[in-house]
Amino acid sequence: MFIYLNLFSKMIKNDLVLRAARGEKTERTPVWLMRQAGRVLPEYRATRSRAKGFIDFVKSPDLACEVTIQPVDILGVDAAIIFSDILVIPEAMGLPYQMIESKGPWFERTIKTKADIEQLQIAGEEQLHYVLDAIKLTKTNLNDRVPLIGFAGAPWTIFAYMIEGSGSKTFSQAKKFLYTQPELSHLLLEKITRSTIHYLKAQVKSGADIIQLFDSWAGVLAPEQFYEFSLQYINKISEAIAPLAPVTVFAKDAHYAIGKIAQGGCNTIGLDWTIDPAKARAEAAGKTLQGNADPCLLYADEKTIKKEVEKMLRAFGDTKYIANLGHGLYPDIDKEKVKFFVDCIKSFKY
Repeated sequence: MFIYLNLFSKMIKNDLVLRAARGEKTERTPVWLMRQAGRVLPEYRATRSRAKGFIDFVKSPDLACEVTIQPVDILGVDAAIIFSDILVIPEAMGLPYQMIESKGPWFERTIKTKADIEQLQIAGEEQLHYVLDAIKLTKTNLNDRVPLIGFAGAPWTIFAYMIEGSGSKTFSQAKKFLYTQPELSHLLLEKITRSTIHYLKAQVKSGADIIQLFDSWAGVLAPEQFYEFSLQYINKISEAIAPLAPVTVFAKDAHYAIGKIAQGGCNTIGLDWTIDPAKARAEAAGKTLQGNADPCLLYADEKTIKKEVEKMLRAFGDTKYIANLGHGLYPDIDKEKVKFFVDCIKSFKY
């Protein structure tokens, strides 16, 4: 049984998310949402307008703190998640990126050779101090109301951007690298993993109560590739962080891998909306599950939202469960629908 070393967690007034992640009984189902600090909130857009651009926004602890707390105040969620970006890791390793409006991330320089990999540094606290400062500030301003979630991208997802140079429907260049340069692929993935472990340990030390790993592009890999080039590195991170704070692994579209993920060191398995709750329960080896409403449900009327929420909650049951979406909120979803979704979960009686 793990002993969590983050002393901040002992003082939290609403610790439902933490207790559910640890497999403990909760009075009701806890809920938070991926991308809850985002463009769905007019308050977020107002705060973002004070920054020169997205990366400047991420690197401003005051602004990051402000938008991290907004969903707690406005939507009533049971946890805050630090406002940042998964691509701070490649930048800290020596591969800077830009965030192009309406297009997404773009890397002027990508990884092509062994020399490129050898030039990368293992990221440390110094390169990522702005995230850690934002966590410390947020932890203070939350005043122990709810837990603070820290996060990072899983190594394969970070690798995919570092090879491809931008987002992609197929990540064919990144997958080509796996097939043609497997030894170099492992070399790069190991460096990303070491950087991520340093980063997440520093997040916990700075006040993060629980950690989530996002493997956003797990679904572009065949199962054997996922196990070799993604899951083994996720497990290394989970094993390093789980003694310090609960760990959630969210591998989007890796529906075939729930049982394998459950064998690793994580506490909670995040599920996208394509996964049947009964199947997940049967394969999750008793671990806590998180998810998994389709974000597009929130375009529906309130009657439909309530019906689908209740069906989801009954399917997952009242223990070892954290309600969430199966991916992040979309920018054009009505804020009031999001709040209604949260309220339906919080008021549901099993």
